[in-house]
Amino acid sequence: MPRGRKYREALEKIDREREYPSREALELVKETSYVNFDETVEVHFQLGVDPRHADQQVRDVVQLPHGLGKEVRVLVFASGEADKIAREAGADYVASDDEWLKKIEDGWTEFDVALAVPSMMGKVGRLGRVLGPRGLMPNPKAGTMVQPDDLPRMIQETKAGRVEFRVDKGANLHTPIGKVSFPLEKLFDNFAAMVYAVKRAKPAASKGRYIRKITVTSSMGPGIKVDPADAQSLEVSF
Repeated sequence: MPRGRKYREALEKIDREREYPSREALELVKETSYVNFDETVEVHFQLGVDPRHADQQVRDVVQLPHGLGKEVRVLVFASGEADKIAREAGADYVASDDEWLKKIEDGWTEFDVALAVPSMMGKVGRLGRVLGPRGLMPNPKAGTMVQPDDLPRMIQETKAGRVEFRVDKGANLHTPIGKVSFPLEKLFDNFAAMVYAVKRAKPAASKGRYIRKITVTSSMGPGIKVDPADAQSLEVSF
């Protein structure tokens, strides 16, 4: 597919064969953003795992120190007292009855994160066909199945920049870390936190080099290779 002039001009600023130090790569992401909206900055990892095996799955969450720079819409599956707790804690939507479940079953997914209290999981299970492919299905491993008393903390953390990540079938992992408009230091902090979280999630069954490639990019911009050794040496002090 032919690329536009602005994309080609951005690409000329990058040595496509070089693996850049982390900070320099993030500077280039900001410099090569050429559109007139505030793009999301993304990190893409290629991992040395075989996702076909259950003991080589990579899935975890990370709290980015500076958030994602966007409003995160939170839906909570809750009823009774948990419904009240979720509303008071700032949930955007509370799905508490069959009418809500039918709405979602019919394809409504205008939210970014779904949380659920354990008592609702039996009903939520029937929504797997809709929520699963979109990465929205509440799951205890991802921390999105929540006890009622923990709802205020989880809703606050989610809105502040709590990000779930999961390796795909090709052993790749894709995740946002902020916006192009972020000051470089905030992007750098978020990037360091994400790399640390991915390192921490390494499965015991993974052999050889775990983080093989890292690429950073803006939503519409060219990919910029990051030196994996440099990225993994970053100190996390938050």
